[in-house]
Amino acid sequence: MDSQAISSVAGAQIICDAFTRWSNEFHALTENARSRFERREWQGAQQDSVNRLALYERLVKQCVSLLSLQLGDTEVARKRWPQIKDAFHHNVEKRNDVELALTFFSSVARRLFKTVGIDPEIEFLDKPNVSVSTEFVVRKFKRTESVAELLVQVFSTYSFSVPYENIERDTLLVAEEIKRKVAEETIEGLEVAVPLFFRNKAAYLVGQLITTQGRMPFVLPFLNDAKRDGVTIDAVLLTEDDASTVFSFTRSYFSARPVITPRELVAFLQLVMPRKPVSDLYISIGYHKRAKTELYRSLLHRLDTTEEKFDFAPGARGMVMIVFTMPSADFVFKVLRDQFDYPKLITRQEVMAKYQFVFEHDRAGRLIDAQEFTYLEFERQLFSEQLLEELRLNATESVEVRGESVVVRHLYTERYVTPLDVYLREVETELAIQAVLDYGAAVRDLAATGIFPGDLLLKNFGVTRHGRVVFYDYDEISMITDCRFRRLPKPRDMHEELAAIPWFAVNEGDVFPEEFQSFLGLTGELRNKFISAHGCLLDVDFWVQMQEELRAGTLIDVFPYSSDKHLLASEREQSANSSEALTKYA
Repeated sequence: MDSQAISSVAGAQIICDAFTRWSNEFHALTENARSRFERREWQGAQQDSVNRLALYERLVKQCVSLLSLQLGDTEVARKRWPQIKDAFHHNVEKRNDVELALTFFSSVARRLFKTVGIDPEIEFLDKPNVSVSTEFVVRKFKRTESVAELLVQVFSTYSFSVPYENIERDTLLVAEEIKRKVAEETIEGLEVAVPLFFRNKAAYLVGQLITTQGRMPFVLPFLNDAKRDGVTIDAVLLTEDDASTVFSFTRSYFSARPVITPRELVAFLQLVMPRKPVSDLYISIGYHKRAKTELYRSLLHRLDTTEEKFDFAPGARGMVMIVFTMPSADFVFKVLRDQFDYPKLITRQEVMAKYQFVFEHDRAGRLIDAQEFTYLEFERQLFSEQLLEELRLNATESVEVRGESVVVRHLYTERYVTPLDVYLREVETELAIQAVLDYGAAVRDLAATGIFPGDLLLKNFGVTRHGRVVFYDYDEISMITDCRFRRLPKPRDMHEELAAIPWFAVNEGDVFPEEFQSFLGLTGELRNKFISAHGCLLDVDFWVQMQEELRAGTLIDVFPYSSDKHLLASEREQSANSSEALTKYA
């Protein structure tokens, strides 16, 4: 065997070893989720989540550094790379997580050679040619007598090291809820994913209810609340919309015990939620880099099969970002401007740090997940002339036109939602009222997780296809505990009262809640409904009390389902108090 072959095998092994380290550490942190839930170690669970997100980038960097030392000159390494690629594929092709391994290799290759666009010689572009079956990721339960008997089978299989508080009571409550939706005689059984899905302070059992009429989602959240003596079943979610909301792109990633083939678990989840893209499901269980691969592949397919062009996204012009999309696409691209419009004083690096902060933080179902891409290449003809001119004039640090190609050095992609200000102009009054009320709830949910949006203008919020209001403009986002919430000083004379600019000192971090309503742009009935339901947001006391709760280490529950779905009356009351975020100030 010559030295080149040895170098190829050795190079491939370096990447294999790095991927194995990532996989092992990822699995170890994921495995912690069950014991964290059982011991109510909520802060520890959050830290595990942050550490798990950071793993990939750290190990890719280490691998690239080692390869650079071992392979030496980049040109020489480039010539050897196809053999390294073949050797790596041979090493991993039998793995259950081969698709993750190929994505890891491509991440290393793109970083090592600073790839622009795509290069099939050095990275893997096609899906691995492997079969996908859900047989080994699902437990099947057959009804032999009653629905309650069926549930007893399930709950005896899915147990914890801490006991259920009252499993007989919960079994009957779940059975009754199912029978409200489905005739008992039509129910044949249940198919449930092998792992439980852990996130924040809950564990979720996810599956399908099998009936003579077809299949329907079946999701049960388990809680281990300190106020109760054991684990309780909190709700019964039986619609695709409910399941989709639990697995929303606005929520933090799950920890699901990785003892099975990831692609097969994703395949089962897609049976439960058929409208969810594969990329969303990979990302929901923590494989965000594989999700990017799937997302990019779907983008390439769209570009090959459409005559649409990229153009400005609907909504107000961004002061920090140039936002564009395609007319029928369900995503937007966001590119940083070279210069931010006044009064934005933040820097490019600070904006990127804000997006990283959101990536790592609990998103509470109110912050859209943003995927970061670098060095993408598109055909120039895919852009409208107006958009291309805007990018060439105002985004030169991120975008470069090279002949008939457009190279985007850096961008974020997010799911498209209808901007709230646009939505309110287009829908009937009743839907507008619902959106305004959920806008206030969104601000409260964010506050419960320690986040102050900063810029509360309606144009920075959007409405999902489920009618849920979410936030997507992160350049002014901050921790509530870093803010100083103040009351507006009373003017001492007419001159101060009529002054065009504040006559009192305003320092960085100062926030005046009384001013919020003046720039929301709500009028008439919408304004009255908002004030009636969420007037506490205009009161300093609300925010100060929230700061005290957060500094005391309190983790306020924010559920991915409405309070009327709680099975126990006491939980309904508690959720109402929690989601209303200290209602005594309302």
